[in-house]
Amino acid sequence: MFSTIIPVSLGLLTLLPSVIAQTWTACDPTKTTCPPDIALGMTQTFNFTQQTVTDATIWNATSGVVEYNGEGGAFSIRRRFDSPTIQSNFYIFFGTVEVMMKAASGQGIISSIVLESDDLDEVDWELMGGNTTHAETNYFGKGNTTSFDRAIYYPINEPQKNFHNYTIDWTAEKIDWLIDGALVRTLKYEEANGGHNFPQTPMTVRLGIWAGGDPSMPNGTVEWAGGPTDFTAGPYTMWVNSIKVKDASKGSTYTYGDKSGSWQSIKIASGNSTIANALNAPPALSPAQKFNSLSKPVQIAIIASSAGVGAALLGLFLCCCLKQRRAGRKEREIADAEFQKERAQMMAYRTQNQMNVGHGMPGMGNGIPMNGYGGSQRNRF
Repeated sequence: MFSTIIPVSLGLLTLLPSVIAQTWTACDPTKTTCPPDIALGMTQTFNFTQQTVTDATIWNATSGVVEYNGEGGAFSIRRRFDSPTIQSNFYIFFGTVEVMMKAASGQGIISSIVLESDDLDEVDWELMGGNTTHAETNYFGKGNTTSFDRAIYYPINEPQKNFHNYTIDWTAEKIDWLIDGALVRTLKYEEANGGHNFPQTPMTVRLGIWAGGDPSMPNGTVEWAGGPTDFTAGPYTMWVNSIKVKDASKGSTYTYGDKSGSWQSIKIASGNSTIANALNAPPALSPAQKFNSLSKPVQIAIIASSAGVGAALLGLFLCCCLKQRRAGRKEREIADAEFQKERAQMMAYRTQNQMNVGHGMPGMGNGIPMNGYGGSQRNRF
C-alpha cells in the first residue's frame, strides 16, 4: 500500500484514485500543528452482521458504500474507480486488531486491512484476488516509499473462499502478523531502519477494497496486483464478518508533543474519549423495558389512568353507535312510509287502468293501433 499526504476534505476522495482513499492524511503533525486524535482507550468488538459500523460517530465511509447482511459487511467493486472503504473515527496507540475477513476474487483486486497514522506510519494486510495461496504483510514509516522490499507473503488456504482471522499485534518494541492465531511474521523496532521506519504513532483502522489492476495505475502497481482487472466480470466482493480492536493505551486523546514523529513524543490526555462514551452508553430501552423500570405505584397509576381513558373512549364509542342506530331507524321508517305511499299510488293506477279497458277506451291496452292502419304503418315510407 502507498501513503499520500492529502490536505483536502473527505468529499474530494471520490475523485482520487482508489488506492489513495485508503492511505492518506489530512494533517501531518510532523509538518504542522494538528488537532488531537480521539482515542479508543478500550477493547471493542464490532459485529458487521449486526451493522454496528453504520454508526457514523464510530466509523466513517471515506469512499463508496458498504452493504450489510447476515454474512457481514460487503465491500464490492462493480465498475471502475469503485473502492468502498471505511475508516475508524478513533485512534489506537499500540494494541491489537483482529479482522475476520473473506478476500475478494478477481485479477488485480486488492482486499486491504490498514493501520494508518496522521504522519503516515502504516501496517498492512493485503490479499490479491488472483492469488489463492498467499497473503501479503507490509509496513511503512512516515510515508517512506523509497523502497518496496518490505512486503513478505505467507501461505494461506483459499482466502477468497474462506473467512480467516487476520491479526496485527503492535507494541513499541515489535509488530506481529498472525493468520488464524498462528504467528507468521515479526518486525522488531530496530529492524525498521534503526527504528526510523518503525510504525509508532497513533493509528486509525481502515478496511477497503480497490483495483490495483485498473489501467490508470502505474505498470508496476498493475504487475504487483496480479495483472489488469476485467471489470465486466464483476462484481468483486470482500466480506468482513467482525473486527476486534484493542487500544493498549488509556485516555481520551493523543497529541503529538513535537514534530519528531516518535512514540515518546505522544501525549495522552486522561479520561474517557467521546468514542468510548458512545460505545459504553446503554442501549435505548424499548417501551416495555421503560415501563418495567418504573416503580409499582407509578405502574399502577399509569394502568388506572389508561383504564379510565379506555373506559371513556368505550363510552363515547357506544354513544356514537346508539345515535347511529337511532338515525338509521328513523331513516328506515321514512323509507317504509314512502314505499307504502308509492305502493298505494300504483294500486290506484292499476285499478283505473282496468276500468278503462273494460269500457273499451281506444289506445289503452286493447291491442288496436290508434292510427287505424294496423301493422302496415311502419312500411309506408
